[in-house]
Amino acid sequence: MRDETIAALLLARLGDGRPGLRSRERTWTWDEVVRESAARGALARELRRDGPFHIGVLLENVPEYVLWLGAAALSGATIVGINSTRTGAYLEQEVRHTDLQLLVTDRAGLKLLDGLDIGVPRDRFLLIDDDGYPALVASHACEPAAGEPVTPETQMLLLFTSGTTGASKAARCSQGRLAELGRNNSAKYDIKRDDVCYCSMPLFHGNALMALWAPSLAAGATVVLAPRFSASGFLPDVRFYGATFFNYVGKAIGYILATPQRPDDGDNTLTHGFGTEASPEDKAEFLRRFGATLMEGYGSSESAGMIKRAADAPPTAFGRPAHDGVRIVNPETLETCAPAILDEHGRVTNAEAAVGEIVDVHGAARFEGYYNNPEADAERVRHGWYWTGDLGYIDQAGFLYFGGRSGDWIRVDSENISALLTQNVVRRHPKIVDAVAFGVPDPRSGDQVMAAIEIPPGVAFEDLDFAAFLAVQDDLGTKGAPRFVRVSHALPTTGSGKLKKKELQLDGWRTTDPVFRWAGRAVKGAGAPEYVLMTEADKAALRAEFIAAGRRRFLP
Repeated sequence: MRDETIAALLLARLGDGRPGLRSRERTWTWDEVVRESAARGALARELRRDGPFHIGVLLENVPEYVLWLGAAALSGATIVGINSTRTGAYLEQEVRHTDLQLLVTDRAGLKLLDGLDIGVPRDRFLLIDDDGYPALVASHACEPAAGEPVTPETQMLLLFTSGTTGASKAARCSQGRLAELGRNNSAKYDIKRDDVCYCSMPLFHGNALMALWAPSLAAGATVVLAPRFSASGFLPDVRFYGATFFNYVGKAIGYILATPQRPDDGDNTLTHGFGTEASPEDKAEFLRRFGATLMEGYGSSESAGMIKRAADAPPTAFGRPAHDGVRIVNPETLETCAPAILDEHGRVTNAEAAVGEIVDVHGAARFEGYYNNPEADAERVRHGWYWTGDLGYIDQAGFLYFGGRSGDWIRVDSENISALLTQNVVRRHPKIVDAVAFGVPDPRSGDQVMAAIEIPPGVAFEDLDFAAFLAVQDDLGTKGAPRFVRVSHALPTTGSGKLKKKELQLDGWRTTDPVFRWAGRAVKGAGAPEYVLMTEADKAALRAEFIAAGRRRFLP
C-alpha cells in the first residue's frame, strides 16, 4: 500500500545526527538535510503562483539538488529534473511542456538556456551561485513540517523518459510511489543505515532517485555526490568517501573497466551496486577487480516491482515474475506466449512463439501516467493492462529474460534474430566500451544486423581483430553477426548515459563515422580482410541497389 510519503520519511530524520549528505566540501547530518530542505520549501511556498506547483531543477549532482528534492516533498511541489544534455529547440519544447512556475539553476544552466523560451520569466529563476542566494534561503529557516495537503497521491516528480527509442515523455511519480520504492528498494538492494551510497548518475533520471536517493532516505544511509560521472574519478571518490554502494548504467561500468588495471584496485570499501545493462562478463570482471557485486534489475520511470530477484536465476535472467499478473503476451492476439526453449548457448529456439511484450495485467491501476500526454497514456494502458513496450520471454523454469525494446527482433533471411543477443556478445570484447545492435534494411528484402561500437581513444578498429573475436563466440549464430559496424570514440548518448539507439538506427550506415562492412569469411592463409571500410563509392553503390530493387522508401 502506498500509504507513506517522502515528506514523512524526511521528517522521521529530524534529530538524526548521522551524516545524510556529503560532498567533497561539506557534510550535512540528516537533521541538517531536513532543516535545509524545509527552508527551501518555505521559499518555494512564498514564490508559489496559481497553476501546477512545478519547480524545474537544472543542476549537476550538487547538494542543492538533493535539498530541493526535500523542499518539494515538504511543500507539496513537483520537481521537474531538466536534462542538461538537451539543447536548443528540443530542450525548449521539453521544458515548456511541463508548465514550470519556478526554475532552480546556476550560471552554467543559465547559459544553456540562453535564447530559449521555456515559459518561465527570468525573475522566476533562482541561481544557487548568486551572491544573495545563501541569505535568501537562510531568511526562510523554519521548523520542518509537511505542507497542507501532502498525501501519498501528491505528485513529487515529473521524470523525462530517457528517449533511447523515441521522443521523451514526462512520467508522473507520486510521493507514495517514491516512498514505497524507497522502502522496497532499500531491502532489495541491501541498503542499510551504515551504507555510504555514491551517486554519479544524474539526479534528473529515475535510476538515481528510485535506486539510490529514496532507498538511502528510507534506510537513513549517507548519500554522497559526484557532480558528473568520471571513470578515472570513480575509484578515488569511492576511497575518499568510503562508499559501499553505488548506482550505474552499463556504459559506466564499461568505462570503469576500460581504465588501466592496478594491483590495488581491490583496496576499496565498495561491496555492491545496482544498475542496468551490465553484461554478465562485465559483472564478473568488476567483482574480480574491485570486489563488489553488481545487481541487475528491470524497471522504468513509469513502473516498478514487476520482477522478483532469484538467487538461482541464470546470469542473463532478471529473476521471476513478481506476481501472476506479469506475463509475456502476443500484442496482436493477447495470448500468453509459450515458454522459451533455450539451446545450450541460451539462445531462444522458438522465438516466434515465445517472445512477446512484457505486461502487467493488474498494473493499469498503479500506472500514474504521463503529464499532459493522453496519447502516451493510452499506449501504455490497453485492454485494462499495463504494457511496458519491452520484449521478453520466460524459460521453462519460470525465469524471465529481457528481450529488448519493441523492434529489437530483426528479420534476417526469414529468421528472427535478437539484436540484444548480438549487442551483448559485441560488448564482451575487452576493448569495446559500449555497443548497441539494431536492424537496418536489406536492399533486397528484410533486414541486416548492424552494430555501433564505442572504443577508447588510441584504439583503432583494426586493433580489435573483430571478425576473429566474433568467430569464437559460440552463442552467436551466423546470421547474428553484424553486417555493418559503426566505429566511434564517442557515440551519442542520452542524459543518463545510454546510447541513443533510435538515432543510431536512423543513421544506419549513412554516417560520417567510419563504417566497416562484412566482406565474407577469410580464406585460410590468404589474409583476406573480413570487414572492410566502406568508402563513399561503396555507400553510393549500396544506395543504388535499394533503388534498383524498388526499396528506395527504406532510405531516409
